Parts: sequence; C-alpha cells; structure tokens
Amino acid sequence: MSKTSSGALAYQQQEQGYRDKALKMYPWVCGRCAREFVYSNLRELTVHHIDHNHSNNPADGSNWELLCIYCHDNEHNKFHEFVLYGGTTEQKVAAATHNPFADLKALLNKPK
Repeated sequence: MSKTSSGALAYQQQEQGYRDKALKMYPWVCGRCAREFVYSNLRELTVHHIDHNHSNNPADGSNWELLCIYCHDNEHNKFHEFVLYGGTTEQKVAAATHNPFADLKALLNKPK
C-alpha cells in the first residue's frame, strides 16, 4: 500500500469515527436549513467542523455540527472567501423609505 493510499484510509477511518459519534449525539437535522433526514437519505447529512480543523474532534462533539451537503458546501465556500479576501465586514443597508401604499386611501376614494 502506498503512503498516499494509507493516509487516505486513515482519514476515512477517522471521518467515519466522528461521523458515527455525531449521528448518535445529534438529531438528524441540518443545522442551517433545518432539513430533516431519515436513514434512506442519511448519506446527504455531513459533519461540519465548526473551526474547520478536521483533527479537532472533542469527545463531547462541541466542534461538530450536522449540515446537509448543500449547506456544508456553502459553509466551506464562505470560509474560502474569508481566507482569500479577509474579514467579513457587512455593508450597512439603509432602511427602505418608500411606502407604496402611502396614498392608497386617497387613490381608492378618488372619483372616477
């Protein structure tokens, strides 16, 4: 067995170990979109490492959350963008001031 394949095998065993533990600890629900899972589609529910460190697997599961494959991909994309572009400063959006129904009563009472 090559060094690469033995490393991949070790990673798969580690992943299966914490995945089994997480599935026993937590309800089978995505922590982002709240999609519920049953045994037949459980393969679509993944374990996400909150700190993105796959070696950090505390026995209490405090670094894990269950996410569906779509939300998990989204979390990793957000982290990748954070690494590429730096901090996550949110843009402040001004509150909407337009009120489309402001003159509704006058329009409804307007003679035809």
